[in-house]
Amino acid sequence: MFGILFWFCVLLIVYVYAGYPFLIAIFARLRPERRFSPTAVPSVTLLIAAYNEERFIAAKLENSLSLDYPPERLQILVAADGSNDRTMEIVESYAGRGVELSYSPERRGKLAAINHAMQAARNEIVVFSDANNSYAPGTLHALVAPFADERVGCTAGSKNIISVGSRLGDADSLYWRYESFIKKQETRLTGCCIGVSGEIYAIRRELYRPLPDKIINDDFFVALSIIQQGYNVIYVPEAVSCETTSASERDEIVRRTRIVAGRYQAMIFSLQKLPWRRPLIVWQILSHKFMRPLVPFAMLGALAGNLGAVALPSTGRLPAWLSLAPPYGWVFLGLQAGFYLLALLGKKLRMSGLFGKLLYIPTFLVNSNYAALLGLFRYLTGRQTVLWEKAARLDETG
Repeated sequence: MFGILFWFCVLLIVYVYAGYPFLIAIFARLRPERRFSPTAVPSVTLLIAAYNEERFIAAKLENSLSLDYPPERLQILVAADGSNDRTMEIVESYAGRGVELSYSPERRGKLAAINHAMQAARNEIVVFSDANNSYAPGTLHALVAPFADERVGCTAGSKNIISVGSRLGDADSLYWRYESFIKKQETRLTGCCIGVSGEIYAIRRELYRPLPDKIINDDFFVALSIIQQGYNVIYVPEAVSCETTSASERDEIVRRTRIVAGRYQAMIFSLQKLPWRRPLIVWQILSHKFMRPLVPFAMLGALAGNLGAVALPSTGRLPAWLSLAPPYGWVFLGLQAGFYLLALLGKKLRMSGLFGKLLYIPTFLVNSNYAALLGLFRYLTGRQTVLWEKAARLDETG
């Protein structure tokens, strides 16, 4: 029994992190890669969510105004609801250059600010962005190109982390390259990837459906709404967004806790809204989004099963490796102990170079799954609100 629990949990972890990416990559090879040749330059609204972003909003607006896109086809709109610093004053100083402000004094969360700002969005395509990232010059052209296909309702750009020598930044950057790989394969297989990064995605304005303000992960629900309407979400790696990583492990845990709390909310709220008539996409959603929050429980289950097998060795007829009969139980317990020891060393030791980066990967994985447990706790206890608890970034700490 303990051995079965152990292997079930191990297989779940392996499937989530490696099995699904491997399968999606193999199946994707059966489909040709799609190329998009835009025939027109659609009008675009760049909607920037900016709550108390006085440190970054000027740089963001300068970046937005410098993008390679016809100014007469671009509306830059800043959603600053609830801000009580100089964000509005700075945005208003750009009014002469065409920047517009959407503002309500009440702070009700990012989604409420977006719902409010969408009433002022007037162009065909709406690109959603944050204030603390920057776009590569050709990003808007890349994002809008797939809309030449009438079946495309949403496009997702590539999130890139500027690590500036930080171990956390290196690990975070590796994670987003891993995510990029999966989204590429999903797009190639079904013509639809699962999930978008909130700081760089675009939709047809006519497809936007206001969501309840209580939603935590607005980007996932907006993308799911597009899929529900029968349209595809296309991943566009040529559309590039850059930002720095969290300032510390604690800040990263705070950020991921909120994201995973939203993931649990999505699992509960969206099961009835999954596109069941498109089974491959349902498989992508379940494997890519809904199974990941289960990994920390699988880690705990694998440890519990292993300890149980060592404490109460099996005397049944199962193969020794399957039941974790001696010496297998001790071998796998040693491997688990080694993994968590590496995670502890990666947290305590500040080593540079390739070895230091590799040593930090177990730390990053353990921290991420610890944040998932915190996310579930905050969601179940109602402590995770839609109000964003901003995580400090490296460029905010000097």
